[in-house]
Amino acid sequence: MITDKIGNAIFNPLKTWTEQSNSNWNMLIGIGILLLIFGLILIYVFHKKMGAADERTSQINLKSALIVLYGVVLCDLIFPKEYMWQIFFLFKYSLAFIASGIYLAVRYKKDFLN
Repeated sequence: MITDKIGNAIFNPLKTWTEQSNSNWNMLIGIGILLLIFGLILIYVFHKKMGAADERTSQINLKSALIVLYGVVLCDLIFPKEYMWQIFFLFKYSLAFIASGIYLAVRYKKDFLN
């Protein structure tokens, strides 16, 4: 499958780098956790800024959840499942939450600040 070839070309050097030492592995986990926390904070802040749910914010929140779903599915297609799946699981949700947070930030700026 083409996604396996692309994934192996991109992620095999990462695998070799992380297997060189424990500090590389720990650095990758730390970066993933920081990205996850950043994404969760971003989502939380913009949900709070938009206020209580009404007709307009409900649609924005549903679209935000759809972006998380798309991000998870896309990362499932790209990330390899044979090795380092725990790390890629962490990065999958980190990237999905950050994408959703960016969407919320753009919509907040567009709808609430203008």
